[in-house]
Amino acid sequence: MAENYKKRQEEKELIRRFEEDLDTTGNSFFELEAYETIISFYINNSKWPKAIKACTKASEQHPFSTEILSFKIQVLTHLEKYTEAMEILEEAEALQPNDAEVISLKANILSLCGKHEDAIELYNKALIFSADKDEVYYSIGLIHQTAGKYEEAIAQYKAAIELNINHENALYELAYCLDITGQLESSLSYYQRFIDRDPFSFYAWYNIGIIYNKLSQFNEAVNAYEYATVINERFASAYFNMGNSLMNLGRYADALEAYKNTHKNEGPSAETYCCIGSAHEKLGQYDMAVKYYQKATRIDSFYDEAWFGIGSCMMLQDKAYESIHFITRALKFDNNNPLYWQTLAEAEYKIGNIMSSFDAYQEASQHDPANPAIWLDWSLIYYEQGEHEKALTILKAGLDEIPAHAEMNYRAAVYLISAAKYKEAFNFLENALILDFDKHTLLFDFFPKMETQKALYKIIDQFRK
Repeated sequence: MAENYKKRQEEKELIRRFEEDLDTTGNSFFELEAYETIISFYINNSKWPKAIKACTKASEQHPFSTEILSFKIQVLTHLEKYTEAMEILEEAEALQPNDAEVISLKANILSLCGKHEDAIELYNKALIFSADKDEVYYSIGLIHQTAGKYEEAIAQYKAAIELNINHENALYELAYCLDITGQLESSLSYYQRFIDRDPFSFYAWYNIGIIYNKLSQFNEAVNAYEYATVINERFASAYFNMGNSLMNLGRYADALEAYKNTHKNEGPSAETYCCIGSAHEKLGQYDMAVKYYQKATRIDSFYDEAWFGIGSCMMLQDKAYESIHFITRALKFDNNNPLYWQTLAEAEYKIGNIMSSFDAYQEASQHDPANPAIWLDWSLIYYEQGEHEKALTILKAGLDEIPAHAEMNYRAAVYLISAAKYKEAFNFLENALILDFDKHTLLFDFFPKMETQKALYKIIDQFRK
């Protein structure tokens, strides 16, 4: 901790000296390493104009530095000044025609401009001269992936991994492409080769964990991540992914421990704090959950999942008024999230804001029309108010999206029976019984009178026969 504090103070002092030099139009000399720190600071904090100034001054004092050139191109690329970036690279290439870094930077610009074939041609040239061939193969893979050529991308990512088993990005993108092409399960033997070659490769175990996780084989995923952390006790990413798999298994206490190990080895981050909060929430420890969600928002005030997490905890404690504030805050940063809209609808209904609840359900249904809970809950509000026709209209809109959902067909039968439309009700009841006969007991929750239940039993028994 003391070492990190000292490093931050030194960086702060370096930035202060550099900016003071700019303000006084001085011409102080800074070492290359100092410029790299200064420019990285500006990029990480999105201070692009200052980053450009630092790059310009650095290139004047260190004209042959490819590191500074790379930084400048990175900044210009972010600002979408591709022509200016390309002009600088053309000049650099004229001086250093076989510089792999310059060639790769040019290829990247061409790729961003949509000139994929030209970019690949340049990357292939860079392969001849580059010492980091794994990075070049990875970049070619990304171009193929962007173009939807997943098989070609897979070949390039595998080439990168053959050279560097620890290439995290290549391993991640490879898993994505294998998933898209339906080759995940068959790829397990491919990853096993790396473990056979080096049983102590924590990255190999880690990536087998990722494959198992994508295949929803969460127990196997946890085992693989555990191997990775036994080999490397400080492997924060493995602890984090282990936590995710454990959450999927419902082992919330174990997941909490895994997330805490992530924090211990990686330091604080909004994502980790949010996951710790989520584990506490699942364990019913709402005060602790809120504490960690709040920590996440302090690190990143735009982190919608953390704001929603606080709102969710409020709802679970029957604090609907308080929950609306936080869910609305989450929607400010992610207005297209159906879960946020659905939860807001529930909260508005609980405090009696019926029209606001309807509006929220409308939004939720537009963003996730295949979610039956939205249509069932939304229509139920109308039904409880005695507006059976409106309830039926909402539910039928949902059935247009998911016609083979048993519970929705049963509910449609309920609404039609309540509206005295028995013939149409029987059609929906018949569909429901075909889809899932055992769920017919759902009907009796809406019709507590024995005479109605007896009539329904007769219909159901006829269908059973």
